[in-house]
Amino acid sequence: MQTATQTTIRTITHWINGAPIEADQDSRIGKVTNPATGRVTSQVPLAPTSTVDQAVAAAATAFPAWRDTSLARRTQIIFAFRELLNARKGELAEIITAEHGKVLDDALGEVSRGQDVVEFACGIPTLLKGGFTENASTKVDVHSVRQPLGVAAIISPFNFPAMVPMWFFPVAIAAGNTVVLKPSEKDPTAAIWMAELWKEAGLPDGVFNVVHGDKEAVDALLDSPDVASVSFVGSTPIAQYVYERGTANGKRVQALGGAKNHMLVLPDADLDLAADAAVNAGYGAAGERCMAISAIVAVESIADELVAKIAERTRTLRIGDGTRGADMGPLVTAAHRDKVASYIDAGEQAGATLVLDGRQVDPDTDGEGFFLNPTLFDHVTADMSIYTDEIFGPVLSTVRVPSYDEGVALINSNPYGNGTAIFTNDGGAARRFENEIQVGMVGINVPIPVPMAYYSFGGWKNSLFGDTHAHGAEGVHFFTRGKVVTSRWLDPSHGGLNLGFPTNDA
Repeated sequence: MQTATQTTIRTITHWINGAPIEADQDSRIGKVTNPATGRVTSQVPLAPTSTVDQAVAAAATAFPAWRDTSLARRTQIIFAFRELLNARKGELAEIITAEHGKVLDDALGEVSRGQDVVEFACGIPTLLKGGFTENASTKVDVHSVRQPLGVAAIISPFNFPAMVPMWFFPVAIAAGNTVVLKPSEKDPTAAIWMAELWKEAGLPDGVFNVVHGDKEAVDALLDSPDVASVSFVGSTPIAQYVYERGTANGKRVQALGGAKNHMLVLPDADLDLAADAAVNAGYGAAGERCMAISAIVAVESIADELVAKIAERTRTLRIGDGTRGADMGPLVTAAHRDKVASYIDAGEQAGATLVLDGRQVDPDTDGEGFFLNPTLFDHVTADMSIYTDEIFGPVLSTVRVPSYDEGVALINSNPYGNGTAIFTNDGGAARRFENEIQVGMVGINVPIPVPMAYYSFGGWKNSLFGDTHAHGAEGVHFFTRGKVVTSRWLDPSHGGLNLGFPTNDA
């Protein structure tokens, strides 16, 4: 006989060819937990290769008709999705908070940043325009076009279950591709919610599909001969694996990896502004952001004052359930919480000064969630694991340097190159930093320099495998390929009579 708790646990379905699909008998089952309470809320099927193949086949079957659908019609559907998302984004934010744990305001912000890419994709006709040269040679014309690739696989992480998929699928779909999304098995419901929204917006069946799973599902996508491109966001070791396996199978791959983002603070900076930024960028979403600031690089002369200001602000943060008005929520799983706590142990043992100890926590929540308080270290050195590793939690390390030059050298020597920031009131120093720093996304008095949707997102060095960044013009080029046509027509052609006003509906 089932208990009351057991009866509330639902089973999440796949979404294939425009409809929910129950788990295959061969599927293993994973658990989805509310991180704020520690309670299991759902179970999710981990797709075997056969289920992934079914989703890919649906996308491949839908591709020819979707590719040949007019740009006007494709844009209308994208815009309808945008309108539905805008009207109901609160629902999606609540789903994110319930499965990831980030506070509701942060979840709403995630949805809004994803929607920016949807809005960008509404302008796809302009971005897909080719060029034309008349009489390149005598009576010979040349023109170029951009055409979709085919089936696009998207493998997204747990920390942004809505925004990261939306970095890719609006552009892919608008450009005429079909999609198979494999979301994180830790918080998969957002993907199904978005699939249902696409259906409501009028997207044809098979154009957007969702399969849940783990490494077996990822490998099936990387090995499938019918998948043309792979977009991935996650840790650097897995990003490198995805890139190497995908490209070995002839696929176009963009694999965005990990980060160790630095914030250099110069003596002339507004230290109150810098301290606010450090807290916001270091502890937002419990540090589970690829663009989180995890290393404060403070010039020695202002380090004491800056650390004191950061600590003062951090002590005011309320930790608890994201639905109760907390400033910072839990980490995504108990295992990840324990891993982050082990880094606090390691930093203390290595001799860093533990200014604020996140292991001391009394959160505002029901049940036993996966919480840590914000942690602040000072006097961190470049050989400590709390500096070298991407912790992906609310742990902020302060590294002291003698000057601007040593700060830049430290940042440039790091194997990651995702995001960085400088805080200064010196325009010359800021301009020099912008030029000299070897990082893909740079903020000047902006702690989280995530570009707007019409620019492209992506880092350098071990933060990106592949040559193309996400969304923006680079995203459009990733999901399309160019073709150049040279033509000669010896005789004119004549059409029939039609006095009606031409429209773009067809």
